[in-house]
Amino acid sequence: MIDEILEGIPSFSEELGLDLKNPEDRFRWFIASILFAKPISFRIADKTIRLFLLHGLTSPEKILNAGWDRLVELLDVCGYVRYDFSTASNILETVKLLKEKYGDLERLHDEAKDSKDLEKRLMEFKGVGKTAVNIFLRELRGIWEKANPEPSKMALSMAEKLKVDAVKYESALVRIYLEYCKKKRCEGCPVGEYCSFRA
Repeated sequence: MIDEILEGIPSFSEELGLDLKNPEDRFRWFIASILFAKPISFRIADKTIRLFLLHGLTSPEKILNAGWDRLVELLDVCGYVRYDFSTASNILETVKLLKEKYGDLERLHDEAKDSKDLEKRLMEFKGVGKTAVNIFLRELRGIWEKANPEPSKMALSMAEKLKVDAVKYESALVRIYLEYCKKKRCEGCPVGEYCSFRA
């Protein structure tokens, strides 16, 4: 029963309307992962990537053409007041380097020797650390051959509580942690009856 519940919880990329089997949406998810990795609330990051998509910042070319001032403007609207300048700079530098060095994310993946090399190559981009790489790659398992990151601490903690496979259900486990456990909303949790640590 718990497996059915976890499988029914949409991933972050699905909730954004992205189809990660589509290379264009994989790029959009990459930018979203950079935003989600910032030490800022999930809701602000979610609002920001949706605004990026709404304003057509959906490809490397469109982001570069928009420029730094435009990115800062959109980040400010969504609440990235403390991280607006650095986030805008990081995204622009990352997109520029991606185009110059690889052309696109697909070639980056193809050139990677294995999953660890893939992670290493992704972390060469400014502002892309382990958290952003985990967010990006965990939803690409089964789509990209070399996408196989170590489960995050959040997922491992939740997997222990629920006695389930952290790798198989990582995205759902992270969502449950952020939306229920972190806020101590045990009563509304969809898997609360299965949790061995329920308050």
